[in-house]
Amino acid sequence: MARPSQAKENLIKAAYDLIWETSYGATSVDDICARAGVRKGSFYHFFESKAHLTIATLDAGRAKHFPELNEIFSPLVPPLERFVRFAGYVLFYQQERLALTGHVCGCALSSLGSEVGSMDELIRTHIIDIFSSHLRYYESAIRDAAREGLIDGTDAPLKAKMIQHYVQGALTHARVLNDLTPVHDMARSMLHILGAKPDLIPALS
Repeated sequence: MARPSQAKENLIKAAYDLIWETSYGATSVDDICARAGVRKGSFYHFFESKAHLTIATLDAGRAKHFPELNEIFSPLVPPLERFVRFAGYVLFYQQERLALTGHVCGCALSSLGSEVGSMDELIRTHIIDIFSSHLRYYESAIRDAAREGLIDGTDAPLKAKMIQHYVQGALTHARVLNDLTPVHDMARSMLHILGAKPDLIPALS
C-alpha cells in the first residue's frame, strides 16, 4: 500500500492526467482512485471534493512547469528565440500526451476553464492567475525584442494578449482536429503576430 504522501501524489497525478485526457465532467472520483491505485476513503482523507483535488492539480502543474518556463523565458535567452523555444516546449508535451493517449489533448487550462470556469470560482481564479503569469513571460520577451529593434514595441501588453489568444486557440483547434499541425506552426505564427522582421523568421522557426 502506498504511504500517505505517495497516495496523495498519486491522486493529484491521476486527476491531472484524466482531466486533461478527457474532461472534468467525464472524470469521476472513482476513476481517479482507480487510476491512482488509492481507496476512495483515502481520497476524502486528503480532499473535500473533486474540485479541491483539481485545485491541487493546478498547483502541481504550476510547480512542475514554471521552472521550465523560467528557463525558456530567461533574459539570457535572445527574446525571439524564447518564443521559438516555448513553441518547442508546447509541442513536446503535446506529442508526449498524444503517444500516451492516442489523441491530441490540447491545453488542460483552457479545456478546464471553459468547462467549469463559470460554475467554480476558485478553479476559475486559479486558471486566470496562471494565464496572467504566462502573459508576464510574453510581455517581458516582447519588450526585450523591441529594445533590440527586432519588432515594433508599440503596446507590448496587447501583443502579449494576442500571443496568448493565439496559443490557446491553436491548442484548442489541434484538440478539435485531433491533429498537431496547428502546434507545429506555432513558432512561425507567433513571430508573424509579433511583426518580426521577415529575415528573422526563417532563421528562428
